[in-house]
Amino acid sequence: MTEAHDDRSLPAAAHSEGTSPSGQYWQSWTVEQPGGVVVLVHGLHEHSGRYRHVAARLNAAGYAVYALDHPGHGRSPGTRGNIGGMAAAVTGVGLLARLAADRHSGVPVFVYGHSMGGLISLQYLTGTPLQRIRGAVISAPALDAGPVSAVERIVAPLLSKLLPDLGVRTIDADTISRDPAVVRDFRTDPLNHNGKMRARTAVEIMRTAEAMPQRLPSLTMPLLVLHGGADRLMPPAASELVRDRAGSADLTFRIHEGLHHESHNEPEQEQVLDEIVAWLDALRAG
Repeated sequence: MTEAHDDRSLPAAAHSEGTSPSGQYWQSWTVEQPGGVVVLVHGLHEHSGRYRHVAARLNAAGYAVYALDHPGHGRSPGTRGNIGGMAAAVTGVGLLARLAADRHSGVPVFVYGHSMGGLISLQYLTGTPLQRIRGAVISAPALDAGPVSAVERIVAPLLSKLLPDLGVRTIDADTISRDPAVVRDFRTDPLNHNGKMRARTAVEIMRTAEAMPQRLPSLTMPLLVLHGGADRLMPPAASELVRDRAGSADLTFRIHEGLHHESHNEPEQEQVLDEIVAWLDALRAG
């Protein structure tokens, strides 16, 4: 992976950025002698830079943070909003986890995935993840696409193949947070995709989500599963599926009542991030 440095981004941390062999953009916020490493996996139509405040909170607790932009997202190549294929997205996470582990030997590695990033993280973790990964935070994973009709099930794969960039579903930005500033920033951020969900992305999410219940029993590492109780974009039932199907004997499940989809971007974000840090600290100490 190639790499460039820019230490101006966070006063308390060193910021690095680079490009993976696949062409995906990645960045990191690191501290001296971290006690752990967190690999952040962002959601649909956004990018890693939206987690800068999350990285700052984790840095303050002594964690190095690494994040990448999925194909078709942020600064990575591809048609905006089209992840191309789930396999490529999962490979990107694996490459970043390896990079982070190599740069910080001797400390535990954690994965933190939100929404589509939660689904990508689960796909990675139920495959052949890095052995040094100690546990994972899964936030509002994209595991419930709602009812799919027989016609949709036939047409969707055809659209994905013939018209992969076609917009097929509108995502309402008002559902991500109760904070108007967060919604406004999402809509005006040039690195976000504010158009409809692409046909290829929709099918890749649907296929991966449908197969996930059979994969989850193999997931035995410690898990923290979080969901906003008022999430109108992804129902809490998606996280309940992880709770009920995962094979982990150490699983903490939290529904934050009243919170929308991005619990880390809600007015109560400090409480949510404190909870994540406390869980990471306890697991690291154990």
